Amino acid sequence: MTADRRAAAPHRAAVGREDVPAIVRETQDAGPAEAARDADERLVVAGVEVARYVVRPDLDPRHGPRPHLHPVRTRAGTPVTDARPADHVWHLGASLAVQDVDGANLWGGRTYVRDLGYTWRDDHGVIAHTGWRARAADRLEHDLDWRDRDGRTLLREHRTVTAAPAGDDAWWLDLSATLSSATGADVHLGSPATNGRPGGAGYGGFFWRAAATGEPRVHTADAVGEEAVNGSAAPWLALLGTGPGGGAYTLVFTGLGPGDRWFVRTTAYPGVCVAYAFDRPAVVAAGRPRRNRHRVLVADGHLDPADVPARLGPVGGA
Repeated sequence: MTADRRAAAPHRAAVGREDVPAIVRETQDAGPAEAARDADERLVVAGVEVARYVVRPDLDPRHGPRPHLHPVRTRAGTPVTDARPADHVWHLGASLAVQDVDGANLWGGRTYVRDLGYTWRDDHGVIAHTGWRARAADRLEHDLDWRDRDGRTLLREHRTVTAAPAGDDAWWLDLSATLSSATGADVHLGSPATNGRPGGAGYGGFFWRAAATGEPRVHTADAVGEEAVNGSAAPWLALLGTGPGGGAYTLVFTGLGPGDRWFVRTTAYPGVCVAYAFDRPAVVAAGRPRRNRHRVLVADGHLDPADVPARLGPVGGA
């Protein structure tokens, strides 16, 4: 049942601020030793730590607790992710998150309800780590449950995160995820756009909150700027920013699946999302898993647009 179809359910009044006070709460039953062990995995490329993977974040449930990558850095050490920024404290580095999973908010923040707008609702669930399959310096593989506010599992996920060199100045982050219905029925994925918000706000999927001082530049092979690329289905999308400390970086995103679109923001905040339900709901059908693979080239410096296809290989010319 989507958030749109639950609009008549009891809800809290909307509030004006996008951020809410932090309330620390363990998101999954785990002993102190286990929680500490799983809290901060590291990904390493050529002896350099390039990312940390937070497995069990202790967060206010309204902030969409979920495993996420932060900080992510270039090989020279420039940070390229932000987490819990004041404008949207539920933005958590790079992560999978969807605002409407059969009516459960697994994104964080206020839920967009048709004819009401953004509204605080008691509908926040959690994406929870349930077990490891592999743990190495360049590869993490585990299982997760996507649960609603009552703890009912809606989706089961098998996720693999890897890191690999891409020349001397860059590396590949690769996140593969298989989502399967855990309810015995189809599970619907929605967004503020599918629930009535205008303006191309179809976010939800693989979301990257970038770290940037000033407004970053964004382009695809044939379009430049936020308005031109938001909602597009280009095979790749590049974001060029300047991180804290002045380091220049380029992120090149790939991995749109059938029906996916790019959700992009650069003026209000720097963010890129492979949106699963940009303008129409998506479905994880019972007995038919949804498979996603998201690859991000994390490079030092600002890559020339003409050089991007060669750096990507076959996907760059798709």
